[in-house]
Amino acid sequence: MKGLITRRAALKTAGAGSFYSSLSAGNRTEMQDTENVRDVYQMLGVPRIINAAGTITTLGGSLMPPEVTAAWKQASQSFVPLLQLQDRIGEAISKLLQVDAALVTTGAAGGILLGTAAAITYRDHNLIEALPVAPEEGWEVIRQKSHQACYDHQITACGVRLVEVETVEELYRSIHKKTVMMMAYNVHEENSTIRRSDWLAAAKKRGVPTLLDAAADTPPLDRMWKYNHMGYDMVVFSGGKGLRGPQGTGLLLGRKELIEAAKRNTSPYCSNLGRGMKVSKEDMVAMWAALDRFVHLDHRAEWDRWLQQIREIETFVEALPTVTTKTVIPPIANHVPHLVIDWDQKRIPLTPAQMKIQLSEGDPSISIARVHGTGQEGFLVSVFVLQPGESAIVGGRIKSIFETAMDGKK
Repeated sequence: MKGLITRRAALKTAGAGSFYSSLSAGNRTEMQDTENVRDVYQMLGVPRIINAAGTITTLGGSLMPPEVTAAWKQASQSFVPLLQLQDRIGEAISKLLQVDAALVTTGAAGGILLGTAAAITYRDHNLIEALPVAPEEGWEVIRQKSHQACYDHQITACGVRLVEVETVEELYRSIHKKTVMMMAYNVHEENSTIRRSDWLAAAKKRGVPTLLDAAADTPPLDRMWKYNHMGYDMVVFSGGKGLRGPQGTGLLLGRKELIEAAKRNTSPYCSNLGRGMKVSKEDMVAMWAALDRFVHLDHRAEWDRWLQQIREIETFVEALPTVTTKTVIPPIANHVPHLVIDWDQKRIPLTPAQMKIQLSEGDPSISIARVHGTGQEGFLVSVFVLQPGESAIVGGRIKSIFETAMDGKK
């Protein structure tokens, strides 16, 4: 149960007066409204799927719980001064997580762009209208070579040049007066050639702001504040994965002066690079509600539920010849139990790729994906976002596909 914290500790962190509790008690009828809504996906001809892949962006991230959708709907019924709401939501979140300041963003990727913009402009707000800066200006962001990611584009969109380093000595040589930020992707921490302690020490010594992408690092709960407490100046999380807020939301947490600069670089302010990265009043409130729910959640019970779902799938296949199962837990991102199923492909003439295709083409379609930190062996099944009753469907379909493959060999 590595990384879990107790419910008592979560409640102590959250403090009194939970928005989550008030929604749970007072909005039960409203939470059930969706039962009376027409099937919009059927109307559009878009098939529903069973998500055994995890909180994957291309599948919709996660599902908002009833108390979060209730908060979203409640927020949609009134006009409010958006800047004031943005401030109050940030204050509520920062207090909840015991961090300096917070901003709801358009996903973790939006947080990376705004964090970069903040690092360039927090000392001089006159630079906001100048973004993206011209390449000849020479502004740079340093990143370890082993941390390369597609989200680098959110950084370079601000006009900076990315500088890759591999050693501590190279890091110090690369820092100069136009180094605006040091960037890291936590999912690649295990591949780092520079230790985290050395990275943060160099940033502090040279006065360079740091930004850490921790998009899929929740659960466990304590990661919501531990990276800021380690010394990272800014940290981004996805709001629509493990936190189960609106998929288009994220969080930028960190030093107040940097978060205030990030606000000035986005909507509803104009003449800035992030004007199009608008977060609605509904999404702000729903993100707050999702986070409050997450802090008060019984995380041990959640963990046990995932293990029970894994066990249910295992019961369908454990008697099949040569089939073995084991549970794996990625160390950083998607840190929840996953099931790995393996088999002798000579005895059962079926590859993991063929299993994935057949699950996808069945009715209902079951989606599978390999997530970072789970290795490459066997066939990976995620129970992270499976809904009640779906583990039995997944287990039954996998068993059926195995049996068909064995019958075909006879």
